[in-house]
Amino acid sequence: MAELQISPVSTESDLMEFISFPWQVYRDDPYWVPPLISERRVFLDPAKNPFFEHGRAEYYLARRAGRAVGTIGAFTNDLYNEFHGINTGFFGFFEVLDDAEAAAALLETAEKWAAEHAHSTILGPAQFSTNDECGLLVGGFDDRPRILMTYNPPRYMGYLEDRGYSKAMDLWAYSLDLRDFQGGSAIPPKLVRVAEKVAARGKLRIRNLDLKHFDAEIERVKRIYNKSWERNWGFVPMTDPEFDRMGEQMRAFLDPELVVVVEYEGEAVGFGLTLPDLNQPLRKAYPKPGRPEVLTMASLFWNWKVRGRLDWLRVIALGVLPEFRAQGVDALMYLETAKRALPKGYKFAEMSWILENNDMMNRAIRALGGKVYKTYRMYEKVV
Repeated sequence: MAELQISPVSTESDLMEFISFPWQVYRDDPYWVPPLISERRVFLDPAKNPFFEHGRAEYYLARRAGRAVGTIGAFTNDLYNEFHGINTGFFGFFEVLDDAEAAAALLETAEKWAAEHAHSTILGPAQFSTNDECGLLVGGFDDRPRILMTYNPPRYMGYLEDRGYSKAMDLWAYSLDLRDFQGGSAIPPKLVRVAEKVAARGKLRIRNLDLKHFDAEIERVKRIYNKSWERNWGFVPMTDPEFDRMGEQMRAFLDPELVVVVEYEGEAVGFGLTLPDLNQPLRKAYPKPGRPEVLTMASLFWNWKVRGRLDWLRVIALGVLPEFRAQGVDALMYLETAKRALPKGYKFAEMSWILENNDMMNRAIRALGGKVYKTYRMYEKVV
């Protein structure tokens, strides 16, 4: 085997090799969903991604005889460390061929970067925080990922654990068959009673996301999001530019009827963000390096809007202000979302990701009939 060399990404050519490398890893994989090249370029660009207003990163390529065999990124999220009062580095963008030596060397490179930047631990995989795609898939490999969720070969778990990484936290993805809710027969009676009581009080109102006043809606959701999750493991508040970037990205494909806002006396107190699983048509469009992206987008549009064969949703976030918890607001949003999704032809929903120690949320989803069908893991190591 040719000698292994690891070097930082320093040129435009290196960056394209870094972005394009996963197509080698997943060439024959029936489940992997490739990203759009343009999206990856923007995401990794310090001049365009607002993460870099409070973070810094280095990307690395592993090569043998001039051919890429693996990638990794190492980075600092100053906002995360400040919020949690810790000093950790992160790793992500970890992809490697079936090459244990390259895997170990890439991880070692990220660990050294973290140590050189005065971090005491390293955490990951993440891209670049828990507000973006994160976690290593460790259970549920025989299915493609839903929108904005990760996917990787089973061997990656062994690579990490062989380097001394241990579990920091498991993230669960639940599946739910929406057809069980048809006619209401499968809806837990307690959930129905709670939702009916909430509705009867008359002070809470549920409505669609208002696209005509999108910027104002983003401000409302931002306030609820940052207050609702602040005590969760791994949470880091999103900055205004980060939230605006996320909103603009999602605006192009969200269905306002599947984004519900709960108001109390005219003030937003909760929201539920559910997205159509665009990974279904994206997998069919199959973007790849060298192919004009306009053709990929045309194929994506055809498979999404014309053929219209999306049958999965992802419930990506459900937030309620702390003072309105345990009042049935979550029950109201669950039922309203299911009621709106069924007539649109959706059959299944993934509710993800949920922290393994979030007992309240896990109980609520299981009461609906949700089952954990995929597990993602965040790993950590002292450096």
